[in-house]
Amino acid sequence: MQNRITQLFNIQYPIIQAGMVWCSGWRLASAVSNAGGLGLIGAGSMSADLLREHIQKCITATSKPFGVNLPLLYAHIDQHIQVLLDEKVKIVFTSAGNPATYTARLKEAGITVVHVVSSTKFALKAQQAGVDAIVAEGFEAGGHNGREETTTLCLIPSVADAVSIPVIAAGGIASGRAMLAAFALGAEGVQVGSAFAVSEESSAHHIFKQRVVEALEGETILTLKQLTPVRLIKNNFYEQIKKAETNGASAEDLKNIVSKGRSKKGIFEGDLNEGELEIGQVSAQLKAVKPAASVITDIWEEFEQARKNIF
Repeated sequence: MQNRITQLFNIQYPIIQAGMVWCSGWRLASAVSNAGGLGLIGAGSMSADLLREHIQKCITATSKPFGVNLPLLYAHIDQHIQVLLDEKVKIVFTSAGNPATYTARLKEAGITVVHVVSSTKFALKAQQAGVDAIVAEGFEAGGHNGREETTTLCLIPSVADAVSIPVIAAGGIASGRAMLAAFALGAEGVQVGSAFAVSEESSAHHIFKQRVVEALEGETILTLKQLTPVRLIKNNFYEQIKKAETNGASAEDLKNIVSKGRSKKGIFEGDLNEGELEIGQVSAQLKAVKPAASVITDIWEEFEQARKNIF
């Protein structure tokens, strides 16, 4: 398939791996890129030096295009930006912040910039800031999320109708059928998180991966709306958050609970009780840990078959 997304990134399949904290290192990004998708290194859980190391290792591991996902909410963002410029990264996905702050600087360096949004309002702002494409992410997604709780089914057509640049659908996509639905709604590519979070090359702990593939429908919930909304598997940590919110906890109180390295504890170290287990609703559809290349192949083959079945 050739469309604006495959041409923009020079990739075979319009399938992008999400840049997820504690999951998306150079091994996963290079595996996805080598399989024909677009792999992303997740900078959110990395220091500037560690990000530089992962970029250099990814360059060695693949000759295909790859990018870096850069959450804009962290204090050391300027150091990360400098690393991207020093290492001549070609593709950057920004999220969790104002795209107007860094897009022009990145574009001046010849970088293709994509911004992640959860509403049409912010999609228009991202387009105005000069990004090359938009990831429209429904609230089914794991990780940082939109307070509006707009579903992917509602968000994608609204954003696609509002902007002229390509739209990548995210949130609840882990199959070819979901990809075909996203294309029918106006997307030209999909960003897949949860399925790659539990792939063999993901740097997440094997205990976390196993918990995700065992997750049932209804076991995740969107929480922490006073801070930055995040979707979690319900566990003891979530119960602490729920109790604090019920008792009228302030944003500062919630920060104190979350700031104890909870996402690292849950995703990277495999603490299923006290860790922050970030994952999407689609986890209930994931049944096995498999190679990243198989994730892409399975999605693409099902996409093609579903398209033939419908048309």
